[in-house]
Amino acid sequence: MARTNRTLIPEAKHGLNKFKLEVANNIGISDYETIDKGNLTSRQNGSIGGEMVKRMVEKYERTL
Repeated sequence: MARTNRTLIPEAKHGLNKFKLEVANNIGISDYETIDKGNLTSRQNGSIGGEMVKRMVEKYERTL
């Protein structure tokens, strides 16, 4: 099964990119927007996505 990297709600794309940059900055990658992501390790890239998911789940759980 092929994976697609598409935003289900196009209007959310800007907010997700902003959130990604905020998380990257908190992790210590302050120039994430301008650097070549291919030069980052899988661990660095994965930790940004993982932290985003962690924060989204925590926020959802707080609203329950």
